Order: sequence, then structure tokens, then C-alpha cells
Amino acid sequence: MTLHIDTDPARLDRERVYRYLSEQSYWARQLPRDIFERSLDHSLCFGAYAADGEQIGFARVITDYATFAYLADVFVVEAWRGQGVSKQLMAAIDSHPGLQNLRRMLLATADAHGLYAQFGFSPLSRPEWMMEKRDADVYQRLAANPGSAA
Repeated sequence: MTLHIDTDPARLDRERVYRYLSEQSYWARQLPRDIFERSLDHSLCFGAYAADGEQIGFARVITDYATFAYLADVFVVEAWRGQGVSKQLMAAIDSHPGLQNLRRMLLATADAHGLYAQFGFSPLSRPEWMMEKRDADVYQRLAANPGSAA
């Protein structure tokens, strides 16, 4: 299968990515459009494209390019799952020059532990050191009150 992966923000099918994240993902349902746009503008985004140019996968990395990165919003459109797209996407992220020699890269997943383990991810080595500030209902709250997203 011919697949092309790059980080060119101009190539991203922002509408397709937004629809997937806000309507189909379990982690970003009801994501407000302005927050989505800001997230892309401030991340290293990877697009996976079929031979005809159709975007079939996506991932973004939030990073300082020196010590830390957080992998987020990884997906492959349903029609292309099971064909190795996610592995190729992860290989491109893993080999990206700006993401080498980082001290730590994190991610959160409910169901793809096997994929990420192939690229060196493991459960937290010191979970007692990690903390989070989480607002699980932020998108739903903002959707109910659209003017408060700024």
C-alpha cells in the first residue's frame, strides 16, 4: 500500500480531522472548533495520506522539541484500519528529527496499548510522581455556553 506521511500543516484536511475528533472519538467529543484550531496551530501534526491524497490518519505531538512531548489525537479512519496505517504513522513520529533524544514522551489511551508498546511506550514507571488536573466535561460545558471558550 502506498502511504505518505508528513507534517505539512497546509495538507491537513482540517474538516475531516475536526469531524472525527468532535463526533467519533471517545476523548474529544463535542470539541469546540476554536479550541481544535488552536490545538493544531500549536502542535506538530502528522497527516497520513493515501495514494490519491485522501487523508486517512492523523496524530499530533505537543512538545518543546528538547525534553518532553505528549502524543495526542491519534486516529485512522475506519475504512483504513487493520492495514498498518497506525504503525506507519507511529514509525514516522518515532523517527521525526525534532522528537529525538527526549527525556519523556507521554500519551493516554483506553484501547491501543499494544500498538504503543511496539514503539517503546509502557505504563508509568513512577505513577506516584505523576499528577493531573482534569476537566473531563470542559467541551460539553463550552458547547452549552459557546461564548466562554476564549
